[in-house]
Amino acid sequence: MSESAIHGGCLCGTVTFEIDPPFQRMVHCHCSRCRKGTGTGHATNLFAAPGQIRWRSGEDAISRYELPSAKRFGKWFCARCGSPLPRVTRDGQALVIPAGSLDDIPPMAPTDRIFWASRAPWSCADGLPTHGEYPG
Repeated sequence: MSESAIHGGCLCGTVTFEIDPPFQRMVHCHCSRCRKGTGTGHATNLFAAPGQIRWRSGEDAISRYELPSAKRFGKWFCARCGSPLPRVTRDGQALVIPAGSLDDIPPMAPTDRIFWASRAPWSCADGLPTHGEYPG
């Protein structure tokens, strides 16, 4: 385990992992596949080399779905709680890490929004009120 490793895992704690920086990039993806796969307006993902991840627990609890019609899109998730988890692309060239699966703050922030033309018209609206908790 590296001292600079970034830790993460699923909601129920079955699957845990650590990833050694550096990361190649961090982006918000607005494509319809990412929206469907996350249930949100966009996915925020970090990219790294596949060899940078170490599964600490629960690797056998990872379910995998590779969208047959897509060249690269897939989804790895905890079979127990359904949380998205890091995945290696089918071509084995990249590790895609859902930022929300991280327990630690990554050493970079998103630099781009990709597939912006595919965005949902209701996502990422600027100027909305913010609240520390549920609004009153």
